[in-house]
Amino acid sequence: MGRQILRNSLKSLYELQEIDLRIDGLDSEKAQLLSEAQALEAKLADAREKIAARREEARTLEEEKGAMEANLKSEGENITRSEAHLKEIKTQKEYQAVSKEISTAKKLIAELEDQILQKINAIEEINVDVTKKEADLAELEGNVATQKGEVEAKVQSLDSGIAVDVATREQTVKGLPASVMKRYSRLRDQRRGVAVVEAKEGNCMGCNMHLPPQLYNTLFRADDVITCPHCQRILIMKQEVEG
Repeated sequence: MGRQILRNSLKSLYELQEIDLRIDGLDSEKAQLLSEAQALEAKLADAREKIAARREEARTLEEEKGAMEANLKSEGENITRSEAHLKEIKTQKEYQAVSKEISTAKKLIAELEDQILQKINAIEEINVDVTKKEADLAELEGNVATQKGEVEAKVQSLDSGIAVDVATREQTVKGLPASVMKRYSRLRDQRRGVAVVEAKEGNCMGCNMHLPPQLYNTLFRADDVITCPHCQRILIMKQEVEG
């Protein structure tokens, strides 16, 4: 590879690195925005689930109240029949037994009425809570819609920026040898997205390790693609690629 061709390749690699890092940043920002949108949806889902759970509590209480009211009616009918039966009783023993049944039934009725009242109060409390939660949900839905609109606008803007960079990247890649691109791509995977780094003042700016003087001097000649002996990233002299 000729010196000028190599210098051009290094310059293209440097530009490619800048484009890829910019795309990485945009992709990361987009992922964060999409995550925020998902969090907003999760917040709405949670609020709706809480309302549904409270409504289910109220439904269960209504069923329990209905069963108690049925028992209350049954006990009331039993008392009516027993009181009618009292008039026909001939013996004191039987009269006492029926009277005890009536007394027990009236006690049970009092307990049922108390329990029913507790159910009614609990249902009313839940209904008040559901009404408040529904109002809060309506407000939240409005806020989420606004925030999601802002997020979607930002994502669209990021997508536009990414599309421009991807197009530029495609043109830049065309000017690079396949072997260089293969090495670059492998290093990007291995080194957290950073394959090309500057050599400055005798150091690799990727890993901050000192470079052997002979290797550092070779960078000035641009005779070959030089990599850092410590982190294996491709080294460039910034003044060379910017010149």
